[in-house]
Amino acid sequence: MRNAARSDVEPELHPVTVQSNVMSMTRRAALYLRISLDATGEMLAVDRQREDCLRICGERGWTIVGEFVDNSVSASDARKKRPGYDALISAYDAGEFNALACYDLDRLTRQPRQLEDWIDRARTGGLVIVTANGEADLSTDGGMLFARIKLAVARGEVDRKSARQKRALQQRADLGRPPLGVRLTGYTTAGEIVDSEARTIKRIFREFANGESLKGIAAQLETEGQSTRRGGRWNSSSISSILRNPRYAGYAIYRGEVTGKPGEWEPLVSHDQFALVQARLKDPRRKTNKVGTHRRHLGSGLFLCGPCLARITSWSGDRYRCPSGCLTRSRDPIDDYVTTVLTTRLQQPDVVSRMRRTPGESAAPLEAEAAALRQRLERIENDYDAGLIDGRRYSVATEKVRTDLHGIEQRLAAISGLAPVVELLGQADPAAAFENLGLMAKRAILETVMTVTLQRGKHGSRSFDPRTVNISWNGPHSD
Repeated sequence: MRNAARSDVEPELHPVTVQSNVMSMTRRAALYLRISLDATGEMLAVDRQREDCLRICGERGWTIVGEFVDNSVSASDARKKRPGYDALISAYDAGEFNALACYDLDRLTRQPRQLEDWIDRARTGGLVIVTANGEADLSTDGGMLFARIKLAVARGEVDRKSARQKRALQQRADLGRPPLGVRLTGYTTAGEIVDSEARTIKRIFREFANGESLKGIAAQLETEGQSTRRGGRWNSSSISSILRNPRYAGYAIYRGEVTGKPGEWEPLVSHDQFALVQARLKDPRRKTNKVGTHRRHLGSGLFLCGPCLARITSWSGDRYRCPSGCLTRSRDPIDDYVTTVLTTRLQQPDVVSRMRRTPGESAAPLEAEAAALRQRLERIENDYDAGLIDGRRYSVATEKVRTDLHGIEQRLAAISGLAPVVELLGQADPAAAFENLGLMAKRAILETVMTVTLQRGKHGSRSFDPRTVNISWNGPHSD
């Protein structure tokens, strides 16, 4: 009877136990799964994390209401976007879950500040955070302490690893070796030339130096069915990135800056050509979209208006027009006449000698001076590494050398100003070669060799009068 009577009485439960059971029954849990690098793309590591997180949530009786994944995304850099992580925070702010399970704390975050945010959410918002490996439970003071210590140790190791990697990369640059990581188009990771890609790189530099636009080069490659190294489409940005890369001229770089030391790999373009391309890329006339940007007609922006000397623009109805309204001319007869005169001129053997701004000037002395400046820069850096000079003297000395070196490179670019004409005249038939050039290259040749000034035509006349197109030859020895 005593036992029967006792069975009719509800068992007495401790209030804490009741509260714990209620919390377990009402928890809505989210899973956060992350792996820094998934080399195969099969997400196998994420699958393993999911299984372990589901197990611990099942043991606690939690209801899974969401899953947030960042596959092959690092958490070491706080600036790096993690879409799954950002969505996780938004979901918590919206009140969608009150429990969070992840495989390990370093899967959730490697940033101490981010950890403190999660601790605040656990402390003030009632969020329960657990790890599937059982190493941390942020619902307790001890768990919070353990989490802080573990993350601080992990963060310290990340910082030490980063410092070692940076020093190794700097050493490679100092030795002139190719940087590690993604290979440069035209080279293998060991710095050996990939012939098919190298031909494309040389062509890009040559055509841009000869006057073609970024857009025009990209369009030509697309028309020919050529793709980028990664199989993508060419565009102005990808062409510009190649043209601005000093490694193609054999310069070693570290953190995006030229070190002044030669690379161990074979350059694809000369220092002269690279300097010429940089000068053209920096030309303020290109930045203001007045000269050098992609055009559709031979003389737009190049030909001058006779009455006011403004640059002629293209206009509707196949015409050229002065921006001030001084004149309007039919475009095709003018372009045909200018092209005929220009190709005739290009067949004369004295074109270059008449065009040369500084007769007999050679790039060799300037190249020797540039090499001496690079050696001087290397000596300054060695003195700094050896502790012979302090940081202030190092900065002053290197700045002066770099300024002088930049000036030399600008002078080299000026000497190479006739490069498009020189290359064209090297062809067996310069006139035919000119016809095969792209429009922007033709414009570059025209701008180098001649100045075209348009005069008003005879009112009411339907015939073209070449006397209304004045051509003067550029250069100090021109006719």
